[in-house]
Amino acid sequence: MSAPISCDIRETNRSLTWLEKINGPWHKQSLWIYTLIVLAHWAEHLAQTAQIYLLGWKVPESRGVLGLWYPWLVKSESLHYAYAFVMLVAFWILRKGFNGRSYMWWMVAFWIQFWHHIEHALLQAQAIFQHNLFGSPVPISIAQIVIPRVELHLFYNTAVTIPMVIAMFHHMFPLPGEEAHQGCNCAWHPAGAVA
Repeated sequence: MSAPISCDIRETNRSLTWLEKINGPWHKQSLWIYTLIVLAHWAEHLAQTAQIYLLGWKVPESRGVLGLWYPWLVKSESLHYAYAFVMLVAFWILRKGFNGRSYMWWMVAFWIQFWHHIEHALLQAQAIFQHNLFGSPVPISIAQIVIPRVELHLFYNTAVTIPMVIAMFHHMFPLPGEEAHQGCNCAWHPAGAVA
């Protein structure tokens, strides 16, 4: 007599590596956690933008929500670099859960985030070595030469978020002939299903 199906699934899941689980049976949950992190980051940027443009606060006093209680945290380049790095790593780790068009858009977001990470690495290096580029009184990134920091990072986050959302959409709603990743249950309907 064969073992129940649920035991087979549990046995199969035990034989998968952590990375295979993240991109297989745990992919949906992993993407939800990732989405919550992205939304929390967006909430901080939007709060800072509202403080500047709606409340008329000066940029140094506009620190988002966390910065109201922990101003040193938001002023440190370490926090911003850590977030950029975590995003980059998450993009890379979760990429194997995507397929077809969703994979293409996910990788577009990855490469934009890669550049965003380089910009934050430059800022972090200046903070560590106490030597700012271009004679600036504060750490400055390459694109920051022409675009102010608040607006620049709103742009970067938007440029990363748009292809990421498109990737997730194509992943959840694969087109006929395109399968969602076979190891996950992210698709809201089977590939090729008639609506």
